[in-house]
Amino acid sequence: MENVVLTIHLLLALALIGAVLLQRSEGGGLGMGGGGGGAISGRSAGTALGKLTWILAIAFICTSMTLTIIAAKNAAGSSVLDRITDAPAPAEAPAVDLGDDNLLPPSADENAPLTPTAD
Repeated sequence: MENVVLTIHLLLALALIGAVLLQRSEGGGLGMGGGGGGAISGRSAGTALGKLTWILAIAFICTSMTLTIIAAKNAAGSSVLDRITDAPAPAEAPAVDLGDDNLLPPSADENAPLTPTAD
């Protein structure tokens, strides 16, 4: 059931993207020009494409809520913290023998010059 709703959801998302991109731009950024429209003003969508966009948006929201409800039912009674406490403890890392200070840089020779010489 979840896969069917998810497939419908993805198809609605693609159709909604297409419907929005096909609409005529009214100018202005973020709907600031063109006299307003859509949900801001009291008038309804005038074109068939505008009505289709509203229908697709409502269907998209409905499938989003349906997917959320299905996911909540599948995860009922379990917590991420419960899964962490049930997991076995990680094994201790073996001790590494570093030897006799092999990781330290070589000590400076007292007789060597501090700056390189040009030969």
